[in-house]
Amino acid sequence: MSILVTGATGTVGRHVVAELLRRGLPVRALTRDPSRATLPAGVEVVAGDLAVPDSLGAAFDGAAAAHLINFAGDGYAPLENGRAIADLAVKSGVRRVTLLGGRAEGDLERALAAADLDWTILNPVEFMANTLQWWAPSVRAEDVVREPFGSRTSSLVHEADIGAVAAAVLADGGYAGESLVVTGPERITTTEKVRILGDALGREIRYVELTEDEARAKWAADGLPGPLIDFLIDTLGNPPEVGRTVHGTVERVTGRPARPFAQWARENADAFRP
Repeated sequence: MSILVTGATGTVGRHVVAELLRRGLPVRALTRDPSRATLPAGVEVVAGDLAVPDSLGAAFDGAAAAHLINFAGDGYAPLENGRAIADLAVKSGVRRVTLLGGRAEGDLERALAAADLDWTILNPVEFMANTLQWWAPSVRAEDVVREPFGSRTSSLVHEADIGAVAAAVLADGGYAGESLVVTGPERITTTEKVRILGDALGREIRYVELTEDEARAKWAADGLPGPLIDFLIDTLGNPPEVGRTVHGTVERVTGRPARPFAQWARENADAFRP
């Protein structure tokens, strides 16, 4: 019986798929546009949208377990049909579910908790992959990073480790009813992160610390909406304790240590080169 992966073409979903395949397990991937999925050979790709329950029958049919996300669409809107998804999962014979959290508890979390399912919530902290979006353009063009709060600390996590934790829970179980915080193996500052990236590239990357006003102006010029800018200023300026605390979840669940940022930087170095 297949394991269903929703959000299969996303930053984390691709790693869930890859890890399940590495374990030799059959994978069914849900995507809104199968023609653009570009997933590995052997993956059964099915069309569907989590926000449209009527489109999900083929995806859930016969699946033994499922990895879910709690948002839908390009705008990452919170799902409002959690009960329908949970009911479909139970009706289809799904017994074990992981849910990628990180946002406030929503409709899907509550529905899973009330359903006859073994559910596990994964709450990763800051993704290492965010570095590509935020830093790669300026590093490629100028060897510079412009960002506020250089001394803020983060226990940022490799996206492949999130996928590995999800795959291990789906395959082996053992964490039913738990919420797992998933972090990297270390807590580093923004300035340390810049230095580590420079070491991976073999060249010096200059860090320019922006004031809050300068950061707001830069992000607005980059096209970020006002609410997101407010969120970034608040989150980066006042990082929650959970986001800067190292948890041993990756090693506890997968049996191997979490990947450090230096490894991520080496793996993705080409994306930062001109």
